[in-house]
Amino acid sequence: MDAGSLSSSGTLKTRSRYPLQEQFIQRKSSKENLDRFIPNRSAMDFDYAHYMLTDGNKGKENPVGNSPSREAYRKQLAESLNMNRTRILAFKNKPPAPVDLIPHELSNVLQGNNRSVKPRRFIPQTSERTLDAPDLVDDYYLNLLDWGSANVLAIALGSTVYLWDATNGSTSELVTFEDEDGPVTSVSWGPDGRHIAVGLNNSEVQLWDTASNRQLRTLRGGHSQRVGSLAWNNHILTTGGMDGRIINNDVRIRSHIVETYSGHEQEVCGLKWSASGSQLASGGNDNLLYIWDRATASSNSTTQWLHRLEDHTSAVKALAWCPFQSNLLATGGGSGDRCIKFWNTHTGACLNSIDTGSQVCSLLWNKNERELLSSHGFTQNQLTLWKYPSMVKMAELNGHTSRVLFMAQSPDGCTVASAAADETLRFWNVFGAPESASKAAPKARVEPFSNVNRIR
Repeated sequence: MDAGSLSSSGTLKTRSRYPLQEQFIQRKSSKENLDRFIPNRSAMDFDYAHYMLTDGNKGKENPVGNSPSREAYRKQLAESLNMNRTRILAFKNKPPAPVDLIPHELSNVLQGNNRSVKPRRFIPQTSERTLDAPDLVDDYYLNLLDWGSANVLAIALGSTVYLWDATNGSTSELVTFEDEDGPVTSVSWGPDGRHIAVGLNNSEVQLWDTASNRQLRTLRGGHSQRVGSLAWNNHILTTGGMDGRIINNDVRIRSHIVETYSGHEQEVCGLKWSASGSQLASGGNDNLLYIWDRATASSNSTTQWLHRLEDHTSAVKALAWCPFQSNLLATGGGSGDRCIKFWNTHTGACLNSIDTGSQVCSLLWNKNERELLSSHGFTQNQLTLWKYPSMVKMAELNGHTSRVLFMAQSPDGCTVASAAADETLRFWNVFGAPESASKAAPKARVEPFSNVNRIR
């Protein structure tokens, strides 16, 4: 599709609409400096200054032509009129001496303490890169963006899955599905960063090897409607569907359905495993949040939930497990709720609730600091950075013109990608650099698909 065939209303629509092409936005010069010094004119003698710049200096510039009597008269006149000043435009009043409000000894102690205070991190207010994302489905209940451990970002645009390599900025097309199968309703990278799961509108889930662009298998029979949420737990791929079912699929074996979780009465739009893999959080369009315990999962019967939480008053899609406290879960509600809530998943207690004022679409924790990032819908369509646990706003990032449906975090935890209904993909350097860049990245796990090529 060329730019000329698109509406001319709005600058984004007039740009090239090829997928994942960068937009270049002209910015104001950072060198502009409109500050100026305004002196204290009441403390200046402009009459004397004018005299010294004109008549007062004539004698000094031409001393030979002056007679002794004229020179003596000039000196006497200057003495009488207080004109023997060497400085012009000088301040008449000296500034008052500073008052030492803090004792010298205490001041030294305070200065010593300030040296240990960590300087506040600079948070850029604009995105560092913007890519076009034409045909991105504007559906709150889907999950169409994920950033894998190999530093490749996957995004579903309509019925096509695209891969964007963050290392070199290259874009490739993984697969385009037929109309009767699509559109794509969810994408999720496996732990190894090479294999990816793709949920479809036709209730199936496909597994792909992105290194060889080869489909490995199709998971069928688990759902009767579209699969809008996916979550990995080692070799287990958990799928959530519009039918309200949650299924654990062991991708290593032929009969892949190993556990089923039943509780939601409407579409499952949020799924997240805890870092340890022991607890699963699920959110649905029925306004319910469930916590499931992996240890009690049963292959013979429907697994009973650990907690059924009814505090949200709208769909629960945004889920984020805290990286520094294993039993802390953050959740976000839809447009009828607008709240971010924090839960102790061991006890089921709600620890705090913050009304954000708008639909909460996605949540991400900072891996390096105690901070939480949320993305929102109407009215501001912003990303908000919160300090935890005070929930003081640290920054609001604006740029999207429609609701920010999806967010994904880079493997190093520094950069966040956001995809919005305005059909743009933006990258934000919101979390800053980790404290120690020398920390070795964890090795990619290859277990999930070690024998997948033997499955028929």
